[in-house]
Amino acid sequence: MTVRRFLRWLRGLAAAAGAVAVIWFAGLVWFAETIPRDPPAAGSPEAERHTDAIVVLTGGSERLVVGLELLAAGRADKLFISGVYHSVDIRSLLRITRQKNTDKGCCIVLGYAADNTVGNAAETAAWMRAEHFTSLRLVTANYHLRRSLLEFRQVLPEALIIPHPVAPANVRVADWWMWRNTTGLIIVEYDKYLAALVRSVLFPVSSAPESS
Repeated sequence: MTVRRFLRWLRGLAAAAGAVAVIWFAGLVWFAETIPRDPPAAGSPEAERHTDAIVVLTGGSERLVVGLELLAAGRADKLFISGVYHSVDIRSLLRITRQKNTDKGCCIVLGYAADNTVGNAAETAAWMRAEHFTSLRLVTANYHLRRSLLEFRQVLPEALIIPHPVAPANVRVADWWMWRNTTGLIIVEYDKYLAALVRSVLFPVSSAPESS
């Protein structure tokens, strides 16, 4: 390869890398700006709709509190909490979230098998099908919601999934670029979402229930 040809190849590589960087950055801005700020508005069909289950993905006590509030409000008859540590039981969760030990415990189911979002989706899908449930309200952090929906819709294509984002107090999505920790968190979540999106295209999950 001559020096001229090598330089031309190098310029082409740099241009391609620059184009990829621009596309990545534009996607990051779209991802960050479209993170939901609020749950479904009170009185809206999504907010009022009753589902078979409320599903909370562990990762913060705020999510658990919201899940318990939705259960108490009658938005579903069962609350499934996915990704719980093996040493934690329902009484401990109620204590962590400062909830009184009421009759809520009878309607709460804990899932211990998952340790990531893919596992959350698989664990929930297995439980939903065992219960013959066809709808759920998915409760997780707002920045985590898009990837969670992608994973859940892959393994539960037959189910109605209503997203219910929770806004953590320490994640400032309104001015995300001004806060280093929030920016870093969103970049990591965006990259994970891109990886999940590529995986869903290259290796789609076929897990719809078999017809009898």
